[in-house]
Amino acid sequence: MTKGRVAALALLAIVAPLSSGAAAARLHVVTIDRMAFGPMPANVRAGDTILWVNHDMFQHSATARDQSFDVDLAPGKSARTVVRKAGLIPFFCKYHPGMKGAITIAK
Repeated sequence: MTKGRVAALALLAIVAPLSSGAAAARLHVVTIDRMAFGPMPANVRAGDTILWVNHDMFQHSATARDQSFDVDLAPGKSARTVVRKAGLIPFFCKYHPGMKGAITIAK
């Protein structure tokens, strides 16, 4: 193989993964206010990050029933979790069990 061909193949090995068409992970925000979870974001995909933001004056959590995530949120604080699997994931606040929600994760 010529040096030029080797260089071209090396460049292709670097560039090909960058142009694979895979969607970049996105950030989605879910707010907690007045003892309720805000609207769930649409188009969440496995690998995306959920930013949970507590605008309440009380401690809250976002705890998945399938244990795929469990974030504690002090008043005025936020936390992130990466969703790893597709499907409908019901969740609740472990401090206020009447606070419930569900988020749909696509592949």
